[in-house]
This record gives sequence, structure tokens and C-alpha cells, in this order.
Amino acid sequence: MAPDKYKAVWVSHSSMGDFLTCPRAYYLNNVYKDPKTGRKISIINPALALGSAVHNVIEPLALVPADKRLDQPIIKRFEAEWSKVSGTKGGFNDKDEEEEMKQRGRVMIDRVIKNPGPLVKPALRLPLHSGGMPPNFYLSEEDNIILCGKVDWIEYLPESDGIHIIDFKTGKRDEKTGSLQLPIYLLLATNSQKRKVEKVSYWYLDRSDELEGKDLPEYEQAKKDVLEVALRVKEAREKKEFLCPHGEDGCFACRDLARVINGEGTFIGVSETNQDVYTLV
Repeated sequence: MAPDKYKAVWVSHSSMGDFLTCPRAYYLNNVYKDPKTGRKISIINPALALGSAVHNVIEPLALVPADKRLDQPIIKRFEAEWSKVSGTKGGFNDKDEEEEMKQRGRVMIDRVIKNPGPLVKPALRLPLHSGGMPPNFYLSEEDNIILCGKVDWIEYLPESDGIHIIDFKTGKRDEKTGSLQLPIYLLLATNSQKRKVEKVSYWYLDRSDELEGKDLPEYEQAKKDVLEVALRVKEAREKKEFLCPHGEDGCFACRDLARVINGEGTFIGVSETNQDVYTLV
């Protein structure tokens, strides 16, 4: 009998990252729904606002022919995207904080314009599923676990008919050693299209004009590592056990979400993914 997709456990890089950091944060981010609205909750903060604005400018360029991407009004698009997160909508405490983050965003966009690198080369996009669902596939039909997510940028390599996965980084910190991000990208890209993944890179837009190449994970090991965490998520959901490793007082990952549930947050609006968005400004 085919597995029931509607009863499957869906996992992603962000949800599994939540779980590994704090199972309670995973629950509050990915399971809990406000009984009044029936929607999940999320918190916006300046770092997330900055990342959202920059990604929403760069990623859609893949839909524009490569030789015309730099003809786009990229800076104007950034200003338009920033207006969506300006003020309390982006969780900013004051105008000075917002201007500092906005200037960081301008620098990143300017860096891309002056050093476009892969952005002026052929690109592909992973196909969306019906209803606009992000790319997904059965990580394990036996366990009824589906892996979903998207990839920031896929450069097409015509010489080999392969692809190069690129992830844009807008934060100041390096991706943690042992992160599941690249294994997940490899799994998603391999199962969502036919070309071979030949390269993976990070682009730290806050500090570098060039990509930082990373070692390409081995597929079977990547699947094993991701499935191991996904099975832990499934077990926690079945047992309904989502304890913070720091005890009842919580940790940095779950404490603010608990504050929102307790009525301390300010409601901003409903996101494109149908979540109730709050700020703690």
C-alpha cells in the first residue's frame, strides 16, 4: 500500500535545524498552532528581515535570461523589498538599527552587481509541485517521511550538463560544521531533476566577492545522515515529547516563541506561508 502523504512527517533544513537546537523550539515553530487563528506562529527580527529582502531580490533573477540579469533595476527592487520589512514589520527597535541593517543589504546588492560571477551564467530552478508546493520527495516511504525545501541558486554547467548548487549567506557567521544544509540540497536537487550535482558553494555576501566552494557530500551518506535526524523528529512527534535541553526556563531558541504564546508579542500580519508573524520589539 502506498504511504499516505497527508499523514507523512514533513521535514526540511530549517525544521530539523530547530529540532537539533531545541525540540521545544521545533514544536513551537513547526507543530503548534494558535487556537484562535488555526495558524502557526513565527517571529520576525532584523537579521531575518535583512536576509528576506536580499534573497527576494537575488533569487528571482534566475527567471531572467542570463544576458539580461544586470539590466534589471536591482537596487530599486531592493528598496521595494525593504519597504515590506521596514519598521516594526522587520522587528527593528529604532531607525538607527534599521538603517544599519539596510546599509548592510545595500552593500550586498552592490557586491552582486559589481561581482555577479555565477549570476550572469545559465541557471536552473527546481520545479515546484502542484499548488505551488516547494520541491519535495519521499526520504523514506517505509517511514512515511517527506523531505522538502528549496535551493537558492542552481548554476547550469553546459560543458558537463551538470549543476552547481549555490547558497547565499546574508549573516556574519559561517555555516556550522556538520550542518545538514548541503546534504539536504544534494538530496533535493538529485531527486527533483535529472542532472548531476557537481559542485556546491556558499556565497557570504556580507564579506566576500567570491564563492566559497565546499566538499560535495556523498549521496548515500547524506541520505543516511538526514534520515537519522528525520526519524528522531518523527519519534518525538509520535511521543509528543518536545523538551528544551535547558529545562523549564527555556533557551534562546524557544524562549521568545513562548513569550509570544503568553501574549507578549506584537502581531504584524500573516505571512505568504500563512503563519501569524509577531515581533517582540
